[in-house]
Amino acid sequence: MRVIFMGTPEIAVPTLSEIIGRGHDVVAVYSQPPRPAGRGKKERKSPVHELAEGFGLEVRTPLNFKDEADIAAFEALDADVAVVVAYGLLLPKRILDAPEKGCLNLHGSLLPRWRGAAPIQRAIMAGDTQTGLMVMQMDEGLDTGDVGLIDEIPISENMTAGELHDQMMIRGADLMGRALPALERDSLHFVPQAAEGVTYAKKIDKAEARIDWCQPAIDIHNKVRGLSPFPGAWFEIELNGKPTRIKVIKSSLAQGQGAAGTVVDDMLTIATGEGAIALTHVQREGKSVMDAQTFIRGTGSLKGKVLS
Repeated sequence: MRVIFMGTPEIAVPTLSEIIGRGHDVVAVYSQPPRPAGRGKKERKSPVHELAEGFGLEVRTPLNFKDEADIAAFEALDADVAVVVAYGLLLPKRILDAPEKGCLNLHGSLLPRWRGAAPIQRAIMAGDTQTGLMVMQMDEGLDTGDVGLIDEIPISENMTAGELHDQMMIRGADLMGRALPALERDSLHFVPQAAEGVTYAKKIDKAEARIDWCQPAIDIHNKVRGLSPFPGAWFEIELNGKPTRIKVIKSSLAQGQGAAGTVVDDMLTIATGEGAIALTHVQREGKSVMDAQTFIRGTGSLKGKVLS
């Protein structure tokens, strides 16, 4: 089929590769414009942009679809379908209607749960034990379209958002790879989403990443998992006479008692508002990720200290 691909981050890269590998004619790739990144703040192309250029595909990077010329250029591609994976722009009705078979979105949750921007992180932060991927026919609502294919994924008790992201990246490519030939044969049957169970996965705000040790250990553990590796749940502790920010990369539920935020042993077990949590992998500002034992060797015993 004649396919327009629309995506930006790393999670979308395998799906584009799968579509190319299956022999579809990718007539154009849409991605977010290059943006300043890194210490030098040099403009950097998105992962999808770089992959597409490597295959010699035309890449388009409109800021939005408010310009009539951008909409007309999209329509002129005369595509059979547009495939959208974490593109990052809302698509107006004329864009959604332009391809003959519409626009298919690969969404990282079991809709209607976790519609919106951060379904991977929110599912873990809420303590969900199952999520999945869905190929959805896009409409003008926020992830409200009918669903064509589903792949369910269990969430283990210590799985991080980064680990779930990596699973979805590979499994999503396979799911969309199977959806397109079914769509071409008119054998991809779409079913409306359930009216009950709608939740919204709002964008992660860095302000919510600070750990509140008065919360139950399970809630803190879920926050750590859901925000790992980025932006990372964090706390502060006084080291060498000054407050130092520590990002928690991995944790596990543990045994221990004490006032909330107190380090109760020499292995970074922290008492919380209910139960205790072991910080198994942490990252000090400007340092690499290290396990708790390595961290303690560098700081000395923290037993009895109170984290903030």
